[in-house]
Amino acid sequence: MRARGANVTDIIVLVVAAEDGAMQQTKESADLAHESGTPIIVAINKIDKPDADIKKCEESLISIGIQPESMGGDVQVVPISALKGTNISLLVESLVTQAELLELKETVKGKSEGTVIESEVRPEGKVATCIIRRGTLKRGCVIVADTAWGKVRNMFNSQGSPVTKALPGTPVQVTGWRNRIPPAGAEFLEVDSEKRAKEVVSFREDKYQKIKDEKALKEIEQKREEHLQHYQEYREKKLELGFRRKMRRTTPLEKQFKEDTHPRLCIVLKGDVDGSVDAILNILDSYQSEECSLELLNFGVGSITPNDIDLAKSFNGIIYTFNLPNITADVKYLLNENKVPVHQHNIIYRLIEDLQDEISKRLPPLPVEEIIGEAVVNEEFLVSEGKSKVPVAGCRCLSGFLKKSELFRVIRSTDTIFDGELESLKHVKKEVETIKKDVDCGLMLKEKSIRFHPGDKILCYHLKMVNRRTDWNPTGF
Repeated sequence: MRARGANVTDIIVLVVAAEDGAMQQTKESADLAHESGTPIIVAINKIDKPDADIKKCEESLISIGIQPESMGGDVQVVPISALKGTNISLLVESLVTQAELLELKETVKGKSEGTVIESEVRPEGKVATCIIRRGTLKRGCVIVADTAWGKVRNMFNSQGSPVTKALPGTPVQVTGWRNRIPPAGAEFLEVDSEKRAKEVVSFREDKYQKIKDEKALKEIEQKREEHLQHYQEYREKKLELGFRRKMRRTTPLEKQFKEDTHPRLCIVLKGDVDGSVDAILNILDSYQSEECSLELLNFGVGSITPNDIDLAKSFNGIIYTFNLPNITADVKYLLNENKVPVHQHNIIYRLIEDLQDEISKRLPPLPVEEIIGEAVVNEEFLVSEGKSKVPVAGCRCLSGFLKKSELFRVIRSTDTIFDGELESLKHVKKEVETIKKDVDCGLMLKEKSIRFHPGDKILCYHLKMVNRRTDWNPTGF
């Protein structure tokens, strides 16, 4: 959203808190401004706060590539208080001065052009917020944006009041889109007629479909090569193991040798407006973990559709919605009938936390050792077992308790010489299940070749499975 704003505006007002200075979000906005070549005016806000430090704030701007005029640079910096209205008129004057220097002029004649900033589906229909770049947009004009087209039915200004025309630099909400809502960031153009609009859309759809088909063909070929390579590697391994019989031929319809058990979370994402969905998609792009795959099955603007439900059901997925109205009774019935879960959110960081929780649930638990007892070897005994002699450790439990059914580790100096199960645990001559602290015992390992030395440390431990937490932490969350 910031990137779109930087590309369509003439002057960027970068607001920085006087008590915080330049933050990570400030740097991101400044970088976008530099990339787009858009001039910046910095407004240092909250100067009414007791801990406001304008000088320190200006110094922090240098670290993100902004040189204030007060420090020999060319960027205007205006200290303001939006709460109390301090220096707002000065900020307006700075904007006017910058606009005059840039000679910001555009013709109001000819067909209109502009950019779609935001789009959404409302009860009254498809609505797109647009900024006019050239010409004059009027009611009744036919416009095309990407593969969406429409005839302007109504326009509303930034105060929500209806208008009949919009001049360059004016943001308006436009209704009257026919086939679909235009994507945020798309350029719109005015055309002569509805027939011409349909021709343009048809041409673009054919072009996109060809690109999509070419991409799909490449993916199919790539998967075919991977499948062939996998099969050849599998066959070679079988031959190495001594399999000489003729293997039956595999086909693409068969599963690739075994079920894919890799953890994965499949989701469908639906949002209220294109900008919200775009922002969430940008966050999802930061997911790089290989422990659990995050599969985006589908995304879009508007209510949950039967196709969304079918898709989520097929892949055992979850439907996530952001800022959407309550689900209708018909959709609820379909969701319940198909047993498809829906997670509804209105706050973006709650949605991300939800995703983190779901990913974490799918991670295999981590085995963690829990030491439950410690003993020391006092001496070794050799006892008869059939025709051989078997070493037995005469020990004393120093802490906790020893439990026969748990795992044991024998440590000599700093080296582990055994890690595994017991064959026998005795107190005096009686087989027991546990040995308490300060009690002597004799223990025999299942690995009977291990010899004991006085002073060997014996640890009794339990492996407990601990639920894991994903290491995915998107910036800003």
